[in-house]
Amino acid sequence: MPSKNLPPKPRSIAAKKTVSIIASLYNEDLVDSLLNSAIQELRSLLPGITVNVYRVPGAFEIPVCAKKLIQTNTIDVIIALGVIIKGETSHADLVGNSVTQSLQEIAINFNTPIIHEVLLTENRAQAEERCSGQKNRGTEAAKAAVTMSELFANLDIANKRTSNFS
Repeated sequence: MPSKNLPPKPRSIAAKKTVSIIASLYNEDLVDSLLNSAIQELRSLLPGITVNVYRVPGAFEIPVCAKKLIQTNTIDVIIALGVIIKGETSHADLVGNSVTQSLQEIAINFNTPIIHEVLLTENRAQAEERCSGQKNRGTEAAKAAVTMSELFANLDIANKRTSNFS
């Protein structure tokens, strides 16, 4: 009787993956909800993943921390978490725009995915809605981080195959 070939075991690359989460301490209760949800979802999707958490005073400090991490560590993807609630001045818009532009520049310049979940909301109720329950943006950030990490890994593999044939 011929033996049947067993299918190859699934190869888990999760143990080799590192996600760094940079989370603001400002509006800490809201950001903690995002953070906890992101970590729980990451560990659910990739049980062997390494998750490093870095806390910064506010959203404005997230980009400089991201740049420093990328320059000094091997990171597959960064998740940026923060909550900016608009007030009576334009300060929130200025910070939100600065953070968004800086994170995009860092991601492009260092070719490292940065998942941007620094929320800019009109009020606390809107922020609470996005930091809990079905709309929790921390969970969505984790899913996006896994997707980008896998995409970049596949692109690297494809690039190595292509360069081997050159």
